[in-house]
Amino acid sequence: MQRRADHQERQDARRARTRHLIELGGLVQKAGLIELTGDDRNTLLGGMLMIAELLQSDRRAVSLPVLERKGRSAFRRDKESPSGDAPAPW
Repeated sequence: MQRRADHQERQDARRARTRHLIELGGLVQKAGLIELTGDDRNTLLGGMLMIAELLQSDRRAVSLPVLERKGRSAFRRDKESPSGDAPAPW
C-alpha cells in the first residue's frame, strides 16, 4: 500500500512540474518571443541568460521592480482585451 502511495505522490509531483513548465512556455509565447526570434532556441536562451545576468548583478534591486511592473501591465492588458477571451491561468 505504501508503494502505491509513493508512486501516486511521485506522479502528482511530476504532473505539477510539467504544468509549471508548460505555463512558463506560455509566458514565452505571451511575450511574443517565439515570433520575434523566429523560434530560434539559441536566441531565446540567450535572452533569458541576459535577464539572469541582470538579476545577478548589482542592478537587481532596480531591475526587478521594473520587470515586475511590465509583466503586471501585460497581464492587465490581456484581461481588458475586448476579444472576450478568458485570460490564460498564468
